[in-house]
Amino acid sequence: MTASLVLLVLVVTLLALRVNLIVVLIVFCAYIHMVWGQGELVYIIEDMWVSIDKEVLLSIPLFLLMGVLMGRGNIAARLIAFVSELTAPLPGGLAVATILSCAIFAAISGSSTVTLIAVGSILYPSLLSRGYSKSFSLGTLCVGGTLGVIIPPSIPMILFGIATETSIVDLFTAGILPGLLLAVLLSLYALVVNWNVPRRNFSMSRCVSAAKEAVWAGLLPVILLGGIYSGYFSPTESAAVALVYALLVETLVYRDLKLKDLYNSVIETTTMIGTLFPILAVATSLNLLLTSQRVPIHLTDWVSGFIVDPITFILVINVMLLLVGMVMDMVSAILILAPILVVLGRNYGIDPVHLGIIMTVNLEIGLITAPVGMNLIVAMTAFREKFMLIVRGSLPYVFVMIVGLLIISFVPSLSLMLVR
Repeated sequence: MTASLVLLVLVVTLLALRVNLIVVLIVFCAYIHMVWGQGELVYIIEDMWVSIDKEVLLSIPLFLLMGVLMGRGNIAARLIAFVSELTAPLPGGLAVATILSCAIFAAISGSSTVTLIAVGSILYPSLLSRGYSKSFSLGTLCVGGTLGVIIPPSIPMILFGIATETSIVDLFTAGILPGLLLAVLLSLYALVVNWNVPRRNFSMSRCVSAAKEAVWAGLLPVILLGGIYSGYFSPTESAAVALVYALLVETLVYRDLKLKDLYNSVIETTTMIGTLFPILAVATSLNLLLTSQRVPIHLTDWVSGFIVDPITFILVINVMLLLVGMVMDMVSAILILAPILVVLGRNYGIDPVHLGIIMTVNLEIGLITAPVGMNLIVAMTAFREKFMLIVRGSLPYVFVMIVGLLIISFVPSLSLMLVR
């Protein structure tokens, strides 16, 4: 009891002092190794090596680099222009185009923040010029960016698959219909609340012209996802092929990408990976220790004592994960909690793939929920707007997302029908 109290005080103190999350995780993990493990810190180093010695991890920097390159080049702009022409005659057509553009970009980048910045840098000025409020525009971009973590390929799903030894291809497949459901719900909300916003007439000539400009860009998600689902490429191989294709299109076809842009894209991607991989390594070490100490099994026995049916279990983990998403970043939450929740879920007959989708959507909502919503912080920095203004614009979307979460949670066939 004393050791647990010391650990709690230590972690709270470090967080209060705004110590970097990676340092907090290392201290947390080292303390547990010393007190409850074998007392050998060298095990942390060994566990770190095991955690990153996986081929599938190579897909993460490839997906990120591809998304950053598309944002700096013109692939993203051409795709967005085509979608905007299709939705022009709808009420709130540009807002709907924002959601759909994020969904399409999500099917390439796999990252929420990359999707937000790439689409937002193009559409935020357009939304303001068309009469949409700052608050609504920022909220729409923030929630649209979250689609990057549920529509495959998804970096959080890759991490969930690694942490729980679940098929990443199955997770990608399971995310298709839930991702489309969320995109439709968000688009309907954007359409309804902007019913009186001026709209443009549909122009076949403009649409055809935009389609011609976007045809090379439109082949990218086909190559990426087609390679994975056909079984011809692994996720890592598919990411590599798609990255090479994006580079060729940007440099030889559109000729928008300069050598300096490529250099800056690599630096930006490296910075993101430098944050992600240490968290992955330390959290994996902690999970290995907890497993060796049979913590998930003991926790399963304890939870079974007061949660007797799957419905109650799903409600409890939804509430818990929504709260976790408010105060903890997605990567840490997945790496630390996913292995334990999968063991608990099996006890109630919940498929690990379905549980992965539930967890991803919960933490996806956390990206637009204060106080630690990553998309809120990124939008505040990127667009230089007040934090509370962005929160107000995102809040209505949170309730729309929760409706989608409940459907996904209690209709498992929505996630699993394409997998089986």
